[in-house]
Amino acid sequence: MTQQKTIEETISAWKTDKKLYVKKSTFSAYMLLIENHITPAFGSNYNVEEPELQAFVFQKLKEGLSQKSVKDILIVLKMVLKFGAKNKWIEYQPLDIKFPTHQQKQNIEVLSRTHQKKLMTYVQEHFTFRNLGIYICLSAGMRIGEICALTWEDIDIENGIIHIRRTIQRIYMIDAGIRKTELILDTPKTKNSIREIPISRDLLKMLKPIKKIMNPNFYVLTNDAKPTEPRTYRSYYKKMMQALDMPQLKFHGLRHSFATRCIESKCDYKTVSVILGHSNISTTLNLYVHPNLEQKKKCIEQMFKALK
Repeated sequence: MTQQKTIEETISAWKTDKKLYVKKSTFSAYMLLIENHITPAFGSNYNVEEPELQAFVFQKLKEGLSQKSVKDILIVLKMVLKFGAKNKWIEYQPLDIKFPTHQQKQNIEVLSRTHQKKLMTYVQEHFTFRNLGIYICLSAGMRIGEICALTWEDIDIENGIIHIRRTIQRIYMIDAGIRKTELILDTPKTKNSIREIPISRDLLKMLKPIKKIMNPNFYVLTNDAKPTEPRTYRSYYKKMMQALDMPQLKFHGLRHSFATRCIESKCDYKTVSVILGHSNISTTLNLYVHPNLEQKKKCIEQMFKALK
């Protein structure tokens, strides 16, 4: 083996290499996990033993991190360790890390039908470009970064389609120990997130008269060449919901509400998954498909009916 390196020294070399291959936002996420979790726990180590890592996992869960967050940390750590092993700086053996089997059910925030109708009616009666964005999210299930990046050119009135091509996000950069933020316009979350969403009839009625006079390069939320960023729009949405005496759902609750209404309307799961831009259908099923007792009874009755 060549000269051993600590985990922190290996991370330094790994960062230089990894930066060449991943999106800026992905690299930023890696750096935050390293800075906040990996370096403080393992930076001075020359390798990581399984019992030590298992204890680390339980400690992070105890501190309130979700299983997904802890698994994300492990993914980055394993990439670093494998990179170190490849360069013969670290001895790496596959680590068998276990998670508690009892997992808290994920609760998603959803508007009731009544509240959703109230919000959509309010937007129709009090039109502004920022209000329009909320209506679009409830009609198309878009993420906040996607609606902030939407331009008039992305709205195809003739074919009744919204093209999702970009997203805006503010990312945290750590450069030489100095933290700073940067607003970036990038391609969406995954390749499945680049998608086409049909425009509903009611939304088309709102968009058709104004689209023809809009500058195609302007952003929808600002009707200007300069976009609004997600945290600013999130703040606007929050104040609007308070003013309307609506449930204090996070902005992402609009996307959840759209998806839930689709499932309630008996839309097929694959289509809903594609509209939402999920990387696979299991994400959609796990989040939104929870059959009630009546549906379970009906399923069993249909099965026995088919047997006869």
